[in-house]
Amino acid sequence: MLVAQVLGQVFMKRPFDDPFSAIETVLKTHPLGGLAQASLIDMHCEATSEKMAMGHYCDGRASVVVGTHTHVPTGDAMVLPKGTAYQTDAGMCGDYNSVIGMDKEEPLRRFITGMSKGRFTPASDEATLSGLYVETDDKTGKALKCKAIRVGGRLSESLP
Repeated sequence: MLVAQVLGQVFMKRPFDDPFSAIETVLKTHPLGGLAQASLIDMHCEATSEKMAMGHYCDGRASVVVGTHTHVPTGDAMVLPKGTAYQTDAGMCGDYNSVIGMDKEEPLRRFITGMSKGRFTPASDEATLSGLYVETDDKTGKALKCKAIRVGGRLSESLP
């Protein structure tokens, strides 16, 4: 199993290396069905368009491309045309009765006043597990199906 993380560039404060060039090297040296029975690429970035572009760029060459960073699960879990499972953002594992997993008081103060007073502290209400479930073909490493997961916490289940 290959697990790789690439950092996006759009709306990020630091100039990271090009994630497309970085993952190209990894995918060439770890082809599906070869050294890697399956592969998961975490696209950690802000822009949904950059995450989607990475999904299509890796389609058929990675088992899964899933976005992280925005802490909110997206409703677009799918298997792309060439066999890569994709979701723009897996969401966060933590207390959703919060501001991205933090106790609401300090983030609200910063948004309202523009000034910080203290440190962010983790919220401590019931946690929610968010993620992406993927089944892959044992021989090719390509995704057969995928489904977004949300369990626990205050989130209500989606209607069928």
